[in-house]
Amino acid sequence: MRTLQATFLFVALVFHFCCDTCNTQLYINVRNQGGDILRETITSNTTEDVITLEFVRWDGTQVTQLIDFKNEVQVIKVLVLGEEERGQSQVQIMCFVTHFDRIDFISSDAMAKLRQKNPGTIRIAEEDKGHTNYTMDLFLDIMQSGVISKHVSDLCLEAGDSTFTSSEDVKFWAQRPGSTDGTLRIAVHNFTSAVPVPSSSDPLKIPIVIKCADTSNLWAPCTCSLELCIGWYPCGLKYCDTKGENKKPVSQYRCGIKTCKKCYKFSYYTKKKQNCLWDE
Repeated sequence: MRTLQATFLFVALVFHFCCDTCNTQLYINVRNQGGDILRETITSNTTEDVITLEFVRWDGTQVTQLIDFKNEVQVIKVLVLGEEERGQSQVQIMCFVTHFDRIDFISSDAMAKLRQKNPGTIRIAEEDKGHTNYTMDLFLDIMQSGVISKHVSDLCLEAGDSTFTSSEDVKFWAQRPGSTDGTLRIAVHNFTSAVPVPSSSDPLKIPIVIKCADTSNLWAPCTCSLELCIGWYPCGLKYCDTKGENKKPVSQYRCGIKTCKKCYKFSYYTKKKQNCLWDE
């Protein structure tokens, strides 16, 4: 009996050790364009090959960015506080699921090897990657989202039918080994029940919906725009030269990280402008 108990204790200790070592966290103080200081939490999970970046904007909006390197998927979850004095609900939760090029972020393994230094230092990214516009023209079914990434359902469960992707991203994922266009389309559907125009070259194309900024009707369906920026993230590795006796480079070694800033603008369907009062 004691031997069995000792075995269970050993397994528990090993499991605890693994859980402590497979996740690495960094806390980064970032100055945004408006001069506000935001605190980012960046977590690397080498077992799942995933990096998660979280922060709260000056207006209380909570942003979570998840990078799934295995499946080339980026998930951005946004929790927006409602303006109760204008009749909005307390919070809105949206998820935006896009294709991700793994070279745009350092690997989870490289991230896990970084160590916290000077946690009180305020950071500014070295390079501004500018803005990327995304037209999120498809709903993503949470219950079927595993064909894209198993992490979508975990992160976006609260978002429910406010989880979006795009037909362009579906085309990228269809090229992954083991993926097909047919299996991916099971997980997505259009904003309306309108039958696509037969002459259209893209069967996922939907009728144009008016922009929320172009209507004064608070109860009209429209296309909402939401912009957010990741103010600081490790986007690459730096390498330095080892010089020989004649001062010529003979080899390279990793000597730091390159940091970037990137902004996203998501355009997506909402059932009523009342849910998009910031887009005016």
